[in-house]
Amino acid sequence: MPVVKLDDVAIEVKETYKGDKTGYPIVGLEHISPGEVALSNWSVNTKNTFSKIFRQGDILFGRRRAYLKKAAIAPFDGICSGDITVIRAKSDKLYPELLPFIIQNEDFFDYAVEKSAGSLSPRVKWEHLKNYKFKLPSLEKQKNLAELFWSINDSRNAYQKLLQETDELINAQFIERFGHLPEQFKHETIELGCIADMLSGGTPSSKHPEYYGDKYPFITPCLGKNYINENDAVTWLSERGVENSSTHIIPAYSIMYGNRVGVGKSSINTCEMCTNQDILSFYNINTSKYDLLFVKKVMDQYFDYIDLQKRGSTIKGVPSDIVKAIRIPNVSIIEQRSFAAFAEQSDKSKFELRQAIDDVNHLIKSLVQQELK
Repeated sequence: MPVVKLDDVAIEVKETYKGDKTGYPIVGLEHISPGEVALSNWSVNTKNTFSKIFRQGDILFGRRRAYLKKAAIAPFDGICSGDITVIRAKSDKLYPELLPFIIQNEDFFDYAVEKSAGSLSPRVKWEHLKNYKFKLPSLEKQKNLAELFWSINDSRNAYQKLLQETDELINAQFIERFGHLPEQFKHETIELGCIADMLSGGTPSSKHPEYYGDKYPFITPCLGKNYINENDAVTWLSERGVENSSTHIIPAYSIMYGNRVGVGKSSINTCEMCTNQDILSFYNINTSKYDLLFVKKVMDQYFDYIDLQKRGSTIKGVPSDIVKAIRIPNVSIIEQRSFAAFAEQSDKSKFELRQAIDDVNHLIKSLVQQELK
């Protein structure tokens, strides 16, 4: 099977447009989701300085911060950001529907990251991307592979739709039982800060080595992919060499909430531990009046609202006063546990759907490696 370079079978499109953009779909980097094969988000009639044209079937590759893995096929003609490289297949040499899977793979992104230049906002140029090498079978085999990959991608989309519908179901159940967030509740409410004590974490100072190496696990909301999870038990990992600590000891069965990194994500710890400053911990909740899991699920429902309250320049966070002001419906413990059980069962379904999506992603990656690498 011959090995080709990307520019043997594809070109960079540099077509520009300077007329009236009214009605044109507009695509910026923020519209392309990591891992997304087909573009599903865009804007229309927004003010911008974009002028790069793309056509239906072109690949929109995010050349800025390539490690974000943004590359998707365009379902229509439109205008995009200059930080997007528009790539078009040479149809006499490459079956166009296969190109998204050539671009949307780990080896290509690794190559793009390696060739990127710049410190704060690294970018990669086409003059480097065009030299990416891969195996390419006959056009007939390419067509068969593309049909296989797209059928697998359809399965992934179906799982993702079910995942979205599960979230919508939980939200609909919450609204039906308790009302709309953040203020239109059907019942009396009480602020989170009135039913729980709060403690902000902190990383031990190197000037105080006595806080290091103690018996309490030290956790942070983010280490690589390990964001604050949505399960009840904590599985966070430590970072910066702090394996254990005795600063800011959090009691077991507290609600731990990301307010700087992983904003709006929460979990319930199952043992005493310490956290860094990116986590707020809520403890001493009277569990005879407030079900711990119910309180957590209410806090989870505030995710979109809390996300809009982020402040700061480098690392955006949410002030603790805003989190403490989250309102908890004052309903019976029986009703609390009923909703918590429903939401927990839905979360288990979401976990299984995410696992299925991961399996599909792994299958596509394996096939791309096997057939094109």
